Amino acid sequence: MIGMIMFAAALVMLMLGFPVAFTFGGVALFFGVFAQGMDLFAFMPYRIMSVMQNTVLMAVPLFIFMGVVLQRTKLAEQLLTSMGRLFGGLPGGLAISTILVGALLAASTGVVGASVVAMGLISLPVMLAHKYDKRLSTGTICASGTLGQIVPPSIILIILGDVLGLPVGDLFKAAVWPGVVLIGLYIVYILVLTRLKPETAPPMPEDPTRSRKQEIVAALIAIIPPLALIVVVLGSIFTGIATPTESSALGGVGAVVLAIIYRQFSFKMVWEAAKDTVSVTAMVFAILIGATAFSMVFSYTGGDYLLEEWLTMLPGEHWGFIILAMLVILILGFFIDFVEISFIIVPILAPVAESLGINMLWFAILVAMNLQTSFLTPPFGFSLFYLKGVAPPEVRTVDIYRGIIPFIAIQILVLALIVVFPEWFGMSATY
Repeated sequence: MIGMIMFAAALVMLMLGFPVAFTFGGVALFFGVFAQGMDLFAFMPYRIMSVMQNTVLMAVPLFIFMGVVLQRTKLAEQLLTSMGRLFGGLPGGLAISTILVGALLAASTGVVGASVVAMGLISLPVMLAHKYDKRLSTGTICASGTLGQIVPPSIILIILGDVLGLPVGDLFKAAVWPGVVLIGLYIVYILVLTRLKPETAPPMPEDPTRSRKQEIVAALIAIIPPLALIVVVLGSIFTGIATPTESSALGGVGAVVLAIIYRQFSFKMVWEAAKDTVSVTAMVFAILIGATAFSMVFSYTGGDYLLEEWLTMLPGEHWGFIILAMLVILILGFFIDFVEISFIIVPILAPVAESLGINMLWFAILVAMNLQTSFLTPPFGFSLFYLKGVAPPEVRTVDIYRGIIPFIAIQILVLALIVVFPEWFGMSATY
């Protein structure tokens, strides 16, 4: 039972606010020494070296760099302005344009914090000025800003590919349809809501100084460069021309080229983007090393065998396991981040899934869709905090919490559809 006790101890420390990487590493050290002595950690240098030599994980800092550079080119500002003018004349048009821009930013940057902050600063004041409901406005921004967790190239999918031993390119392909369906249901929800309650999202008055043709041309000018980068990066992966790691390097170069095109390039900008990339990457890999120590001790104390035995005895065989696994990940997402869940919970569940004959590609997409929800669920949904930090004073925290509930429900609906009808998304539940 030592493994279960250390798992509970780690969760308690995380909820008390201790740093994630040090929590996992410290708990592993304490229980590892208690169970088998310091000799157990003689293997740690080899495990750390295997992390350092992992070429798949090289894509993480490169995609982060691509996203940070694009965020500094004011890409979001130009997209939101152009799309807002294009769709603003429709009821709910500003909200629809925010979702479409969120999807484009997800596929070109994948940085959730940057997307939510950018749209919070640019789109939220415009929506509030045009009498949009606060809850709809904030919910739309938070939901669209987190699309980068499921729309490829996604950092979550790269991490899951490494943890589960799956080709990242296959994960990117499998995630396309779930992402498209999610975006489509967001838009359908807004269209239905504005039809039932027009006062929640009234149309913008037309700009007499600009013709419809000018608005379309401006929107295309804003959309085509990032769309071209998306096609190059994902197209090179899907066609097999380049590996995800090679494509991430191509994306970094492409982001710098776009910065030059948008006249936002400077060596200071590249330096600041590099520093931000190092900061985020260091956080991810520090958690990975702490999680590596934790999983090693958990396995050596027999926690994985005990958990596997218990999970395989669930009623309903693989369906019982899937339902429980999704519930556990959903609940944990209320309190801890997707990185910790990916590195700690998923490696515990993966052997059980394989032993039950579950298709691991399908399982990975379920986990990714579920982890996206963790950014939106209170009390510790990071997107909620990002938006609150830049929202006007009249927008209360309770408005954000209430606004996000319909979008969480839509995400859970899509997750349920993937569970029940995997063939709709080009996947199979079992081997």
